Amino acid sequence: MSFEEKHKEGYELLHEKDLDKSLDIARRLQKMRPEAPEGFILEAEIMQRLNQWDASIKLLNDAIELDPESGRLFNLRGYANLNKDDAEKAKEDFDKAIELDDLPSAHRNLVLYMLMAGEGQEGINYLLNRIRKDPHDVENWILMGDLMKKGGHDAKARTYYEQALKMDPDNDYVKELLK
Repeated sequence: MSFEEKHKEGYELLHEKDLDKSLDIARRLQKMRPEAPEGFILEAEIMQRLNQWDASIKLLNDAIELDPESGRLFNLRGYANLNKDDAEKAKEDFDKAIELDDLPSAHRNLVLYMLMAGEGQEGINYLLNRIRKDPHDVENWILMGDLMKKGGHDAKARTYYEQALKMDPDNDYVKELLK
C-alpha cells in the first residue's frame, strides 16, 4: 500500500473512531517518510480526539517544522492551545493561519478565542464583518446563530439559522436546531 493510500486509510479510521488502528498508521507513516508532515498531523489529530493537548502540540510543532507555510497546521495547533487554556498562543496561531491561508475555520476559532477571552462583543462584530465580507460562508451564519442563542436571543438566532439552511438545505445540524 502506498503512502497516500495509508494516509487516506488512517483518516478513514479516525473518522470511524478506530483510534488505535489510525494511530498505528500514523506512526507507520512517520517511519515511511520522516520528512513528510502527514504522519505527524494524523497523530496530532488523534491526540486531540483523546484530549491529549500537549502531545498534539508537540506533534504539530514537528509538522510545522516540516511545513511552515501551512495555515491548517497553525489552526490545529491553535485549537490545541485554546483547549489547554493558553489563549494568547492560540490567538497567535489563528492569526498565522489566517495570514497564510485565510482559513474559514481559523476565523471561527478566532471568534471562539474572543468569546473565551471575555471579548464577546468583539467576536460578534468580527463575525458580522465576516458575514458582510463573505455572505456565502454558511458556517459564519451558524456560528452567529449559536452566539445569539447562547446570549438568550432565540428569535435572532433563528433568523441566522434559517439563512444558513437556505444556503445549505442538507445541513443536519441546522435542521435539528430549527425543529
